[in-house]
Amino acid sequence: MPLPESAAVAAELRTALGKLTRRVKLEDQMPFGQVAVLGALDRSGAMTTSELAADQRVRPQSMARAVGLLMEQGLITRRAHPTDGRKSLVDLSSAGRELLEEERERRADWLARAIEAELTGEERELLARGIGLVERLAAHQ
Repeated sequence: MPLPESAAVAAELRTALGKLTRRVKLEDQMPFGQVAVLGALDRSGAMTTSELAADQRVRPQSMARAVGLLMEQGLITRRAHPTDGRKSLVDLSSAGRELLEEERERRADWLARAIEAELTGEERELLARGIGLVERLAAHQ
């Protein structure tokens, strides 16, 4: 059992990170689900639609629709699977990579402006030092 102090900090941290994440996502100009698919392909490389569905925790049918929309927009490409002729891989197109980068820059820009507007210099330094702590928590097994 975690110490009561750790449990309280954990609950507050989870809530605060959730609020911040939801607020930052409001800066997106395309639906979050589509941004999430582009991000997954950027992080993991080409995948089958089924692998993408598992990665995003959605039904394969839902992912097939999302993939179709992204293909119509020219944001992803499809190619034959190298070892299984029954499957195909989807990957980011150059336009998809560019759009994803724009979305990420928009999020980062909003966050940078919020940090400058809301935090004092001392608070900004404290926040910067805390990033490493959050990274360590994220890496915890």
